[in-house]
This record gives sequence, C-alpha cells and structure tokens, in this order.
Amino acid sequence: MHQEPLDLLAHLRLGIEDSIQTHQALRADESVLATVVRSSQLMIDAFKRGNRVIFAGNGGSAADAQHLAAEFVSRFAFDRPGLPSLSLSTDTSMLTAIGNDYGYDMLFRRQLEAQARPGDVFVGITTSGRSRNILAAFEVCKQLEVTSIALCGLGGELADKADIVLRMPSSHTPRIQECHILVGHMLCAQVELVLFGHLAPKK
Repeated sequence: MHQEPLDLLAHLRLGIEDSIQTHQALRADESVLATVVRSSQLMIDAFKRGNRVIFAGNGGSAADAQHLAAEFVSRFAFDRPGLPSLSLSTDTSMLTAIGNDYGYDMLFRRQLEAQARPGDVFVGITTSGRSRNILAAFEVCKQLEVTSIALCGLGGELADKADIVLRMPSSHTPRIQECHILVGHMLCAQVELVLFGHLAPKK
C-alpha cells in the first residue's frame, strides 16, 4: 500500500507550537507561579540553615534530578560558592542494592532514611504523579522533618502526599518534562540570585 511521505517539517512545527502553548499556559497560571516562588524560598531558607536540596526521579526525570542537583553544586548563571545538593538517581551500586534487597518501590525512601536530615528539602519528579518509589519517598518525609515538593503534570495521586505540588499544565509527558526543566531552572536562578546576587556580573 502506498503511503504519503510524512511531512517532518510540519510535524516539527506542530511540536514546537504545542510546547509554546504549554509554556504559555504555565506562564498564565498565577497559582503555579506563586508556588514556584514559595518553593524557591523554602530552598533558600534550607541553604541558609546549612541544609540540602535532594532530587529524585525515574527515567527522564532521573536525568532532570541529576541536572538540577548539578546546577546547585556547580553553578547556574554565574560564579558563586557551591550549594549542597544531590540526586538519589545516580549511584548504580546504591540503586541495585536497594532494588535487590528491598524492591524498586523503596529506592528513594531508603536513601532518604539514610541521607536526609531535618530541614532538608526533597524534590520528587514524576510526570505521571504515580511513580510508586517517589510516592513512598514523600510518605517518609514528614517523619524525617523534610519538606517535600512534587514536580508533576495534571494527573497523579499526590493529594496529601507532598507538602507542595507543582503541577505542569499538561498530561503529555514530553510537554511536562519541558516545563519541569524550565521550572527547575527558575528555582535555581531565584535561589542563586537571592543568596549570591552580589556576585552577579554587572550588566
């Protein structure tokens, strides 16, 4: 059967337009924007106390967790002292040991129990809002006195699980991930500016 060739250029334009519309919906949601600012302030307060911001996620969200932790430890927009942050998705020996001994659902909870301290901030990234190992991590945060922030999309089972829920205005995984990294970058930018704005290059 003859098939018309796929118009890849048109497909590309549609993807870009869909992404733009999702970002515009994010920009227009004053509630989400206020929650982003609130989240950055919680991170600022944690860093001022000498606490850490801890990230975790699965798959693409694991890459985002690693990416954002690196922005804090290294730098984001300009040179300044490093900030204590880590991703729970990076140590293969740790991940395989916990997965083997306790099960995949315990992957991040077990690490938080060992690594987190009262006053830390935990950011769990789950595009579906249903990742069981992220939900299990949120469940332990309260008893550890760790503030929990969920980065997710429109779906999920996060009610009463995390202290703060940052919902991106989409149910489509790629669009959610694109918003996650934008919001993550803005969190980094705001923290960096408040704590080290005096070190920013003069324009």
